[in-house]
Amino acid sequence: MLVDISNLPPSTRVWVYQADRNLSIEEEQSIANELNAFCNGWEAHGKPLQSNFDIRHHRFVLLFVNEDTHAASGCSIDGSVRVMKGLQQQLNIDFFDRTQVAFLLNGKIETIGISKLKNSFADGTLNPQTITFNTLGATKSEIDQNWQLAAEKTWLAKYLPRPVVQ
Repeated sequence: MLVDISNLPPSTRVWVYQADRNLSIEEEQSIANELNAFCNGWEAHGKPLQSNFDIRHHRFVLLFVNEDTHAASGCSIDGSVRVMKGLQQQLNIDFFDRTQVAFLLNGKIETIGISKLKNSFADGTLNPQTITFNTLGATKSEIDQNWQLAAEKTWLAKYLPRPVVQ
């Protein structure tokens, strides 16, 4: 059952899917059409799930479900993954590559592979204040409060250059 995001409680569970490239307006409309239909019929053990989705920055698809009313079951979560994999195949977009990290650079979202993070911080492409996105947020509250964060305030801090002690 589709519920306005503003009416979902802070404890609402969220899954963040990061596209491997910017989405076009047409692709966003296809995703919205598919997810509207999915959320309207999303159930767990025959009980409708209060849910919704959001597309942010032409790059991220967030899927919300209020587990205060009914918890999403393994089968219902699998259903949401199937929908996203179907969209991935239909639109030729990768929503499941967790090796790429998105940053806001020069007003645009750019992704950098995990294997290149240390060098990107060392060469100044990235710095501790570079904005990244909280794709690991598990609840609506976490996303609302910490959607965009400085890299130094995230798990990325481990890639920051360490000062040389003499």
